[in-house]
Amino acid sequence: MIYDNQNKTITTKRLILRLFQKSDAGAVTKLCNNYNLYKNTLYLPYPYSIEDAFSWIEHHLGNFNANKLYEFAITDKESGELYGAIALSNNQKFNNGEIAYWIGEDFWGNGYATEAAQAILQFAFDEKQYHKVFARYFDSNPASGRVLQKLGMKKEGILIDHVKKENRYEDLIYCGIINPIGL
Repeated sequence: MIYDNQNKTITTKRLILRLFQKSDAGAVTKLCNNYNLYKNTLYLPYPYSIEDAFSWIEHHLGNFNANKLYEFAITDKESGELYGAIALSNNQKFNNGEIAYWIGEDFWGNGYATEAAQAILQFAFDEKQYHKVFARYFDSNPASGRVLQKLGMKKEGILIDHVKKENRYEDLIYCGIINPIGL
C-alpha cells in the first residue's frame, strides 16, 4: 500500500483508491441502482438516482479535509474503471473508526473488497494512528464477513434483529481489530 497524501490516493497491487469526482456520478448510479447491493447495505437507498450520487459525492472532499470521514472510490489501477467504494470514519474522541464498503455486483468475487479493505486498514493504523478499526455487516451477507476475517478482524458481538430492512429484521454482526503496533 502506498499512500499519496498530496493527491489523497492509496495504491495497491491492482487498485487505486481515490476521492470520488462529480464525473463518477453516472458510474456510481449504475452500480448502486442494484437490488442485490441494496439488500446487503445499511444506508444505500433503492432505487438509486443520479441525484443520490451527486449529493453523496459533494461532501467527500470537505469530510476528508476535516478528518471526519475518508471515502474512496475503488478503481482499477490500469483502466480506472470504478468497482465500488470504501470509507473509513474517524472518531477522534475514541481514536477509532469504522470501515464500510460496497462493490458493484459485476465485480463480486474478485477480491477487490479485501484488497481495498487491507489498504484502508493500513491507512487507518499507519497514517491516522488509530487504536482500533471496526466494521458491521448483516448476518445474511457472509461474504462481507469473510472480507473482515481476512483482515484479521474478530467477531465482537451480534446485535439481534437490530436493523429493519424491507419489513424484516436483520442481525448486525460487529467485528474489530486493534492496531498491533499500539499494544
